[in-house]
Parts: sequence; C-alpha cells; structure tokens
Amino acid sequence: MDLPITPPCISLAPLLQATFLERENRFRVRIQVAGVLATAHLANPGRLKELLTPGCTVWVRRADRPSRKTAYDLALVQQGETLISVDAHVPNRLLYMALQSASLAGLAKYTQVQAEVTVGHSRIDFLLTSPQRERCWLEAKSVTLVQGHKALFPDAPTKRGRRHLETLMQLVRQGEQAAVGFVIQRPDAVAFSPNDATDQAFREALRVAAASGVKILAWRCAVTTDSICLGSPVSVYLDPQRS
Repeated sequence: MDLPITPPCISLAPLLQATFLERENRFRVRIQVAGVLATAHLANPGRLKELLTPGCTVWVRRADRPSRKTAYDLALVQQGETLISVDAHVPNRLLYMALQSASLAGLAKYTQVQAEVTVGHSRIDFLLTSPQRERCWLEAKSVTLVQGHKALFPDAPTKRGRRHLETLMQLVRQGEQAAVGFVIQRPDAVAFSPNDATDQAFREALRVAAASGVKILAWRCAVTTDSICLGSPVSVYLDPQRS
C-alpha cells in the first residue's frame, strides 16, 4: 500500500499577535505589539491594500538579530477566521520542497531541481530535469488576494510578470517544457484567475502563454499560526467571465 504523501510545510512559530497601524514603505510597517509601538519588515513588494488595513490583526515574528532596524518580521494577516501569509519568499520554498519530494502532480517525473536559473534577461525560479534529460522551466508567483473565493493575480500591474511569461513562451518555442505556478498563500480559494481589473495586459499574456503550451498551475495553502503547508490544486480560469 502506498503511503500518503506528506505536504511540504514551513514552520512559522513562534508568532506574536499584533495590530497593523500603517505601511511606511514597501518593506516596512508600523505595528503595535502588547501595547508597544514597533516596526516590522514586510517581505512583499505588492500593494496588499485589501489586506493591510489600519487596525487589522497581524502575526509577527521577533527578528533574530537585535541590531536590525526592524524588530519584527510580518508573517500573517488575519481577516476574520482566515489567516493569510504575506511573505513572498514562502511560495518558492514550498515549491522547492514539493519538487524535491516529487509530490507535485504533473511535475513528479522531474527528479533534479535547480533554483534561480538565468535565461536571457530573465531569471526563472526553477529548472527541472527528468532522468530522460527532459527539461521543464517553472516560474513561481505569490498570490494573496481572494475575492468571492477566487484567487486573483496580480494585485498591481506587473511588467516583470509579463516578461517572465514571454521568456517561458520562448523556451516552449525552442522545444522545452515550461510552467507558471501560482501559490495562493491562504486556504479560502477554490479557483484562480488573472486579475483583469488590475492588469489586463498580464491576463492577455497569460492566455497567450497557455495557448502556446505553457502550463498554468495553482495551489492553495493551509495556514495556521504554527505553519503554512502547500495544499490542493485549484481550478484555473483564464476567461474573466468564468468562475
């Protein structure tokens, strides 16, 4: 009997509950922890305006270097009962763990994984190679925005994202395999779509990429104050009229 595959997980503990006050710049926020004002590092350049609202509950981790300018790292935002990871580094870590354990459906045949590989003027997150020397290029994207149980990307226009898609399409034209994987850092999504209202050019580029042979994949995550785990795949809809 085959044993169930354990999903890749990243430990988040120990976290402290805090209140978000304001975003000072792309990577620094002001918070209140146990009644004390403090600053926290935000490892996410996205707008996050639907998540980071003054007075919302967040979960932070104390910085491991006392000399650092920010005393904490912002890990999670809480909306009602839903916890959302806002660390943009997490998706790559989860996918790397899943690829190493051959637990990603559709990509399990690739047994060798290289991270951060330069192609032309772009850097693609992963180069996967099978024992038969087949290759697949995989670009990972972090998703935090969900509306009506549909995950949406991006939350701001992204020329960089379009450039990655163009690189993947070029690789497919050269006979390679390519995919883009959207990691939804929250559990409440049942589908994924490009965010047409925010970046129509990215949506069109994603549709063209899919038609060109680039695989479009998406997964939601299970998130607690102790850990975040890569969860089940969700349906992908590239037409904004579908749900």
